[in-house]
Amino acid sequence: MIRISAVPIFEDNYIWVLQKGRHAIAVDPGDALPLIHYLKENQLELAGVLITHHHHDHIDGLPVLWSHYQMPVFGPAGIKNVSNPVQEGETLHLLDTDFKVLAVPGHTLDHLAYVGADALFCGDTLFAAGCGRLFEGNAEQMYTSLQRFAALPDHTLVCCTHEYTLANLKFALAVEPDNQALLERIQSDTALRQQALSTLPSTIAKEKASNPYLRCNQKSVIHAARQQNPHTETAVEIFAALRKWKDNFR
Repeated sequence: MIRISAVPIFEDNYIWVLQKGRHAIAVDPGDALPLIHYLKENQLELAGVLITHHHHDHIDGLPVLWSHYQMPVFGPAGIKNVSNPVQEGETLHLLDTDFKVLAVPGHTLDHLAYVGADALFCGDTLFAAGCGRLFEGNAEQMYTSLQRFAALPDHTLVCCTHEYTLANLKFALAVEPDNQALLERIQSDTALRQQALSTLPSTIAKEKASNPYLRCNQKSVIHAARQQNPHTETAVEIFAALRKWKDNFR
């Protein structure tokens, strides 16, 4: 049985730690010292690292980790300190578990996600009630990537790397003010944050019920998107209108 924990870093990032026995895998270590502290406190040996994309808050801990541990680092090719480049369709066998590698461009062109242990490690592609900005990719790429996630089993845990949930829920409410699942989620997630608790992980089922970017085929979402841009027809255009709206939403 793999245990999954979130180690908070910076203002709103998480490093995900998967552990089985005395061995652990870390996902997106943007800062090494909190991870090293967690590993020592729990008497864990770092057996490997998974990297989703090249942004500094996901990789800056790697040089220090290299000085403490001799571990393989799996991730997109071309990233410094990634020792084992991986790509779409590969399967990694870690902690006696298979992790499937998905190429999910949109936020960045090199973005990868990892699916295993009934969990999705999606970096900055999918967030709780939201999705990442389109820094390098386009709307079609991001929409396609999100649809791949939506096709995963409903119980799959969504382990993204930022605590953006309440801000995302505020936008989702502007899109679907009458969505009962969304209203209930706002109440429960707000209560968690008031106790300084994480809203993560989410689940694919929860995202499909309340995340507007996974609901581009819903009449309520289509109507809201067309209020922003009347010239939207396809699901990708609906998604693009939502993402542009969110970029300027306060």
